[in-house]
Amino acid sequence: MNPKTQSVLMAGPVGQLQVALDEPTGPVRGTAVISHPHPLFGGTMDNKVVQTVARAFLQAGWRAVRFNFRGVGESTGVHAEGVGERDDLGAVIDAFAPSGPLALAGFSFGAAVTSHAIQAAFAAGRQIQAAVLVGTAASRFEVAAVPEAWHERTLVVHGEEDDTVPLGAVMDWARPQGLPVTVVPGGEHFFHGRLPLLKGLVVRHLMAEASSQFEA
Repeated sequence: MNPKTQSVLMAGPVGQLQVALDEPTGPVRGTAVISHPHPLFGGTMDNKVVQTVARAFLQAGWRAVRFNFRGVGESTGVHAEGVGERDDLGAVIDAFAPSGPLALAGFSFGAAVTSHAIQAAFAAGRQIQAAVLVGTAASRFEVAAVPEAWHERTLVVHGEEDDTVPLGAVMDWARPQGLPVTVVPGGEHFFHGRLPLLKGLVVRHLMAEASSQFEA
């Protein structure tokens, strides 16, 4: 993402996982782990939406960790229909954020995988300071509900004209939970022409979360 990005190969559940680590310029608020879109449709940690979300976290003072799911780039293994990928995400969290402030984010398939990590963290008593779900693949995969206690710290963003994951599918997932969804007018799945807006939404969410933590 930038010349200072650190490339790391770590042990994963079925072999090595390729990881990219970026540090903010100032004090570190915590570690954000960001998951990429569907591996079988060209999704990698270098996807522009994933990089945009990572830059937003960096701007807000978070360490940004991106990684390739099994079978992508230098990560070994084969695609596991989103189930094995949950284990990949868990391994990255354990390696780079075993304790301390944690944020989780994902795009499309990565958002679906991330939803399960959010639920697992809640069940295990691990606090998550912020969550960002972009273009959540609710029409294609099982997406876990967000714990009600964490609704305020969770940003769900979707494009109004997303023809890969229809907005209605995300609303059908979010509605029973009472979970707000931020809709980008005219936005499609990859947010072409809307990436600066997406970044701004994420930064604003993270700064609001920081303010609420300070006030608490």
